[in-house]
Parts: sequence; C-alpha cells; structure tokens
Amino acid sequence: MSPSVQERGAQPRGVVRGRGAAENPQSRFEALRYADDGTLEADPSLPPPRVPTLLLRDPTRTLLAFNDSPDLPFDVSLNPYRGCEHGCSYCFARPTHEYLGFSAGLDFETRILVKENAPALLRRALSAPSWKPRVVTLGAATDAYQPAERKLEITRRCLEVFAEFRNPVAIVTKSALVARDADLLAELARDGAAAVLVSVTTLDPELHRRMEPRASTPARRLAAIAALAEAGVRVGAMVAPVIPAINDHEVPRIVEAAAGAGAGFASHVMLRLPHGLKELFEAWLERHFPERRARVLSRVREMRGGRLNDPRFHSRMRGSGPFADQIHAMFDLACRRAGIDQGSPSLSTEAFRRPADPQLSLFDAPAG
Repeated sequence: MSPSVQERGAQPRGVVRGRGAAENPQSRFEALRYADDGTLEADPSLPPPRVPTLLLRDPTRTLLAFNDSPDLPFDVSLNPYRGCEHGCSYCFARPTHEYLGFSAGLDFETRILVKENAPALLRRALSAPSWKPRVVTLGAATDAYQPAERKLEITRRCLEVFAEFRNPVAIVTKSALVARDADLLAELARDGAAAVLVSVTTLDPELHRRMEPRASTPARRLAAIAALAEAGVRVGAMVAPVIPAINDHEVPRIVEAAAGAGAGFASHVMLRLPHGLKELFEAWLERHFPERRARVLSRVREMRGGRLNDPRFHSRMRGSGPFADQIHAMFDLACRRAGIDQGSPSLSTEAFRRPADPQLSLFDAPAG
C-alpha cells in the first residue's frame, strides 16, 4: 500500500505523475513533525499516483508587493496566483507556500490560491492619488499564465486595467499562453509600456518534461516569442535558472534560438536553492539524474561559497567563482553573436492616465 501523498509530512517514493516534486515535507514554521519510518512501502506494480489540483480563493485585500532589493530590476510586482501548477523542480518560490501553512513540495503545485479580485484591487491601487506611475512586474514569483489562467483569465483582466491606465507592465512567464494577450500588450507597447520575458530553460523536450512537467514546451515558448514580436511587443528570453551539469551547456543555443524567433534581449539567472528547496531539488536529482547528482551539487557549492544557497544581495542571482564567471562570459558572448541586448528594456510612464470615474461623470453631464 502506498502512503497518502496528501498526509502532512508523508514522503511518496518515486515519481508523482505530472508533478515536479514527489515529496510533501512539512513547513519550516510547523513545530510538530511527522516522521516516516518507512514501514509502508510503495507497490512497484502500481502506476505512479495522481495528485489533483485544488484552486482555493485568496481573500487578500492588497495586491501590489513592494521591494527595495538591489538584485531586482523592479520595485513593484503583482502575482495573481500563489503556488504554481507548472511544477518546476527548481522554483525559488516554493518556500513561499510555507507562509500559508502549506508544503513547498506537492502542495506548492497542487494547492493554488487564486486572487479573484485582483483586477478590482489593481484598479483601486492605480486610481489612488498616492500612486506614482511606475513599472509593475507581473508574475515575478509564481507564473501569471499557469494552467488555471486559461479559464479564469485573471491575468488578462489585470492587463485590461493596465491598458486602461496606460501603466507600464513587464511580464515574466514560461507559458505560451501569454501570446493570447498580444492584443493588450501591443496596445501598451505603442506607448512603450510593455515588455515580456519568456523563460526558456532548455530546448530538450525530455529534459523539459522532467524539469517543468506542466509548463509549455520549448517549441511553444519560442512560438510565443515570435507571436509577440510580430505584434510589436518588446520580447526577450530569460535563461533561468542555469543549472550546472543539467542545462548550462545549452545557454548559447537557447539565446540563438530565442533571437531567431524574434527576441530582442535576454537575461539569465543562476540556480538558487533557498530554505527547503535544497532538499526538494536534491531529491529530484536522485530520481531523474542520480549519476549527475554529486557533480551538480558540487558545482552549486562551488559558486555559492561552499553552500547550496547564498542569500546575500549582489550574489544570490549571479553566484561567484570560476564556474559562475564562465557562465556569465558564455552568456555575454552568446548575446553578442546573436545581436541582442542583455537585460530588460526601459519602459515609459509618460502615457499614464487616470480614466474618469463613470460615477463622477454623471454629475458633470449637461441637464436635459
């Protein structure tokens, strides 16, 4: 009999079908912990278990998050969803689910909190006299175009608000669904107020399947870049994360393929493993690349000062040491050869406006 993957602290063995994690460790904030003594062994004759996705209402009353990090090119972000069904094995945002009492493992990709009121909250925030127009990054933590968005369209309705106010927005996503909103993004782009970074982690379909089980395929992401570029939207590629001995050798080919699809700029981020993500990623390596596990972790420690994570500003995104320097040099050369810029383009706030309140306009209408 297989232990329940929903039991808090239970650690399913082997692969969970369609999921990046196979574990559901307890939150680091929980005092009581369940210890699995291994008494219940999984039956190898049974197919891998399935874990359904649950969409939960997020009752948040505030939407925009502000930061003063010197590592980030933005100071305001918006995430319509908490948790992410893409199931990426390396996702730095996994530990954020622990603040909600969930696990950074399976819970992160199967318990998705949905901010149904996001468009209304965004309109209220942009309408406030205290709002100073600035770039808002959409999907900086969890993907704004994950599978639930296809039906719920919360991200699209937020883009409608951005277009109404002409407030600049930058999007980071690994979903081809972003091309659905090319019309709204093109409208903003005409005022220099939109940019999209499509994350392309690998061009290998098999590695993609193991590493990002529910994200768009590499081919579809490149097609999304092409569609956005055709629509006149500033679009680039993000090679993130760069994982030693897994996808680092692909950096030049990814940059070349993205530029060929129409990307005008590119950026990259080295793998980082905050909090419990370290153990989750090690377990993923053991399942999928046991022969490379020691090499990968050794290289990560090499560029993280002997640890698996270095949270210090100016280092956490780039790493340090000879291996990190080699990756940066390779990326720089790839961009120069492809003829594209590094980093993200500057966006304009000059077209920002506050639309007239339809309720107030009734008082200004002529009598008769």
